[in-house]
Amino acid sequence: MVTGGTRGIGEAISIALKEQGCTVAAVYASNDAAAKEFTERTGIAHYKFDISDYDAVQAGAAQIEKDLGPIDILVNNAGITRDGVMHKMSYQEWHEVIETNLSSCFSCAHAVLQGMREREFGRIINIGSMNGQAGQYGQVNYAAAKSGIHGFTKALAQECAPKGITVNAVAPGYVDTEMVRAVPPQVLEKIIKRIPVGRIGHAEDIARVCAFLAMDESGFITGSTISVNGGQHMY
Repeated sequence: MVTGGTRGIGEAISIALKEQGCTVAAVYASNDAAAKEFTERTGIAHYKFDISDYDAVQAGAAQIEKDLGPIDILVNNAGITRDGVMHKMSYQEWHEVIETNLSSCFSCAHAVLQGMREREFGRIINIGSMNGQAGQYGQVNYAAAKSGIHGFTKALAQECAPKGITVNAVAPGYVDTEMVRAVPPQVLEKIIKRIPVGRIGHAEDIARVCAFLAMDESGFITGSTISVNGGQHMY
């Protein structure tokens, strides 16, 4: 189950997992046309529910398991931004980002964890952010949520390890997605100058790391955050 799995980084993760032999359920929130096109192009099933709604997540995960079988791999990828300096940020802008980006990790993990424990196998992969490690002007909500994901990962990893379940995080830097493409060219040029490898990332750069963390062979890695940012922030 990949949240935000029909577009951007999530799409690349869904495809990488399918190519690895997984049966993938790509969860999305609102863009029906994009989800339909994604499924037609990739053959990956899509499921629509609101990951910020705990009850909707429980029902959605149950439907996926009814249709496709037990969920052994969870990728908490979905996220939103509501950027603005804090003194101008509304509580609603704070709350929406925290619920969608952070609380959803709890809801989704809660929906699949008991089954993983019973089967004594599971892979939970949480998509954090470089901005959750370093902070970012105008993103107190986003940075707080993503930083929370890193702490969530470490704590849950300790609880799950005895049951054969690994919990890891991936922290992308700037990646070529719709969000980054919306940045003015002159600003993007300045960003690239601060990246040692000299380019922004591709969604596939993140997907390859997630695919590795989902493998049986990654079973000795847990509680880790893997930074994929071209060296922009070495944490």
